[in-house]
Amino acid sequence: MPYAGKIFLVTGASSGIGAAVSRLLLDNGAQVVAVSRRKIAGEGFSNREQQNFQSSRKGILKIMQCDLSDFESLDESIGQTLKSISCLDGVVLCHGFGDFGSLEEFSVARIKRQIDTNLTSVMLISRLVMPIMKKQGCGDLVIIGSESGLKGGKKGAVYCATKFGLNGFVQALRQECAASGVRVAIVNPGMVDTEFFDDLDFKPGQSRDNALQADDVANAVKTILDMPTGSVIDQINLSPQKSVVRNKSQQ
Repeated sequence: MPYAGKIFLVTGASSGIGAAVSRLLLDNGAQVVAVSRRKIAGEGFSNREQQNFQSSRKGILKIMQCDLSDFESLDESIGQTLKSISCLDGVVLCHGFGDFGSLEEFSVARIKRQIDTNLTSVMLISRLVMPIMKKQGCGDLVIIGSESGLKGGKKGAVYCATKFGLNGFVQALRQECAASGVRVAIVNPGMVDTEFFDDLDFKPGQSRDNALQADDVANAVKTILDMPTGSVIDQINLSPQKSVVRNKSQQ
């Protein structure tokens, strides 16, 4: 198994892309520290993910519940967890949420929550893990961004700002870490058929080519992780073949 003996930290692990990444790593023999804001039921993930997640699991799972928008809790919980592991081969940051609307509809609190969760927490976690990987002289930091970080969209000013911020953060951090042997990459997926859309008033079209699947994104992450030492994929932009959006109220 290619990841046997390797240790990864994955955020947003209770569902969607985070669950798919965790499952892929576990199925390849890794030890996964799965971080989630929500309480994880049973052995694993949300009901939607649980059956697939439990199948053919070969690695070791450690679950950690933490609200990553609570910076004090983030610093303490992840800091303590990092002290308890011997090494850190990779970190995959999948957490985040979407909140859309005209800018004037957003309160200060609503803007702050979006930025804190989608952008600032990524910086803070990276700040905690980077010294460990730099000291090792190796390791991968992979951040899940969005196609909204490449092109702005209507009613997405705040969300797009956080995702554009992630792309700039990764580009700068990559330059900062190159000499240390640590690789930094970002995956920018288009619409993915996950719980991301549960609380939104729109979702992807029904055809398979209208939305990516979480496993598609997880496989892109694996491609980055599997690059030979000395080579790095800086960025993967991944899109469904056809972009179709359905308004839930019109169905």
